[in-house]
Amino acid sequence: MSRPDNSTEHVHLVNHPLVQHKLTLMRRKDASTSSFRTLLNEVSMLMAYEVTHDMPMQDVEIETPLETMTAKMIDGKKLVFVSILRAGTGILDGMLTVVPGARVGHIGLYRDPKTLQAVEYYFKMPKDTAERDVIVVDPMLATGNSAVAAIDRVKALKPKSIKFVCLLTCPEGIATLRKMHPDVEIYTAAIDRQLNDHGYILPGLGDAGDRIFGTQ
Repeated sequence: MSRPDNSTEHVHLVNHPLVQHKLTLMRRKDASTSSFRTLLNEVSMLMAYEVTHDMPMQDVEIETPLETMTAKMIDGKKLVFVSILRAGTGILDGMLTVVPGARVGHIGLYRDPKTLQAVEYYFKMPKDTAERDVIVVDPMLATGNSAVAAIDRVKALKPKSIKFVCLLTCPEGIATLRKMHPDVEIYTAAIDRQLNDHGYILPGLGDAGDRIFGTQ
C-alpha cells in the first residue's frame, strides 16, 4: 500500500498484485455480471485487510488445548460499515466476510443526472454508532458529491473515526472529498485519469451498480 504524492495526502492506494489483477478483470467490458460481482467481493475482502490494519488490540488470557496464554484480540466496540446504496452493497458483502461482527448502516443516494448532485432517499444507521469507528463504502468516488453527502450524515452521529473505501477514484473526486472532509482517510484500488462530461470515471469500468446487478 502506498500514497502517490503530497497532493493526495490521506489517500491510500491499495496496490497489492492480487487487487490490481482482479481490478483489471473487472474493467473489461466483456466481464459477465456474475464474474464482476464475484471479483468485487474478492477485491473487497482484500481491501478490508488494509483498511482495518490499525484497529486497536488488547491482550486477553485464553486457554489453548495445551496451556494458558496471553493473546491479541480487537479492542473496543465493533466497526460500523456504511453502504452507500445501491452499489455499495457490492463492497459491503466482501467486507462482512472478513469482519462478520460489524454493524451495518445504509444511506440511499442517487445522482441527479442534470446537476450531478446527490439526492438522499434512505438513511438507517445502528443506534449506537457514536464512539464507534465507521467505514463508508461505495465502489466509485467520481464527482465526490455522494461521498460528501453520506459523510455529512454520518458525522452528525459523532463516530470515533470515519474512513472511506472505494474501488476507483479520480483527481476530481479526491479533491471534492478532501476539501469537505480533510480528516477522512480514503482507501482505493486505483486513481484513474479524469471524469467525463457525464460524471463517469475514465478509463473506469462503467456504472458499477449496473454491472453488479445486471441493469442498464
